[in-house]
Amino acid sequence: MSVNIANKQTKIHLIGVGGVSMSGIAELLMRDGYTVSGSDRQASALTEHLAELGAEIHIGHNAENITDQSLVVYSAAIHEDNPERVRARELGIPQIERAEMLGQIMKDYEDPICISGTHGKTTTTGMIAQILMDCGCDPTVTVGGSLDSIGGNLRIGGKKYFVAEACEYHSSFLSFFPKYTVILNVEADHLDYFRDLDHIIETFHSLTELTPEDGAVVYNADEPNVVKAMEGYKGKSVPFGRGSVKDISHDGKDLYSYTFTLGDKETNVKLGVPGKYNVYNSAAALEVACLIGLDIEKAAEALSHYTGTHRRFEKKGELNGADIVDDYAHHPTEINATLTAASEMDYDKVYLVFQPHTYSRTKSLYEDFVKVLSRKNIQVVLADIYAAREVDTGLVSSKELAGDIDGAIYLPSFAEIEEYLRTVAAPGTLIITMGAGDVYKIGENLLKK
Repeated sequence: MSVNIANKQTKIHLIGVGGVSMSGIAELLMRDGYTVSGSDRQASALTEHLAELGAEIHIGHNAENITDQSLVVYSAAIHEDNPERVRARELGIPQIERAEMLGQIMKDYEDPICISGTHGKTTTTGMIAQILMDCGCDPTVTVGGSLDSIGGNLRIGGKKYFVAEACEYHSSFLSFFPKYTVILNVEADHLDYFRDLDHIIETFHSLTELTPEDGAVVYNADEPNVVKAMEGYKGKSVPFGRGSVKDISHDGKDLYSYTFTLGDKETNVKLGVPGKYNVYNSAAALEVACLIGLDIEKAAEALSHYTGTHRRFEKKGELNGADIVDDYAHHPTEINATLTAASEMDYDKVYLVFQPHTYSRTKSLYEDFVKVLSRKNIQVVLADIYAAREVDTGLVSSKELAGDIDGAIYLPSFAEIEEYLRTVAAPGTLIITMGAGDVYKIGENLLKK
């Protein structure tokens, strides 16, 4: 269904309004003059913030929350049998999914910039936002994480630049209207939705076709699957990768520097976030800066000010002299990148507590998880799989996964994991909690106690 947001529907209701993306949409709608109501299963800092801004917030999904609204927006987690969706159908109120609503909002901006890829989206979105802010461009930013630089998951700025993290799950980004599209990487993931890798590649190709003639696609020329996704695209395209990056160096701790090349011009770049993979994320951000005509030296300087996203190698504190870091990585490629960065740091011992995310991902990428977690210099501790939207069918388990990883151990509860970590925490030790679920609570509990 297509809804023209320019009609200014007077009342819009969002089901699942406490989600990171949905709360941002609600706030954008209020900024533009709409009356907003919303519901969620439980109260949170995000729902409280929206209430303070004037939104009518309901805790619990109930049919009586739907009255005279002109439009209902729902997230992918909200099914057709949700009582509010049922009531909206009975009243004949139009309903659209979250991504379509975000796409409609995006149409109100001159230069939407959409950052896509299997991983690295949030970080690269943050980098582009930092560049635009430091260069005085006043962007509006929506991101699937929390950035200190924008004070959360949303920055409401002017109507020229709209910077959005574009997720491929359920082909959501095909509801967007980018002028500039970034494709960082394309790998097998979300196989509970996509048929196979070819289906994923086809979906990313469809994203390129949404990019208008006066826009451009910035793509990773070193990634074969990205190159496949670009096949047949006839618009303007800008590659990034090893061809635009040289003289990569490491400071001996955790930060990288390199030389960014654009034609015959070379610019020195020093990053403010760890990990060699961020060299290439930042190169993509610089290519976007060049496309829209920003000063490349100022853009490079901005990258040194970008200090990262919450849950992306985020230092939480210290326990008995050991550093505790939390990381959102949940795909094998992300895990490998994070562990490679950790191994380059000057720690005597690294302990990784990994919580696999969803049974379908763990099963479909099982051998890849075994491979990336089998590291001689890192002690792996497996927590139970975080179910998220799925039901345990008994086909795969963390205990089974631990059995196939040399030296790995499985502990069935957070309490047991915390007790184990207390016994090993010491100066010169790095403890990483990793996963897209609630594994971060382990580090927080340790620090509280």
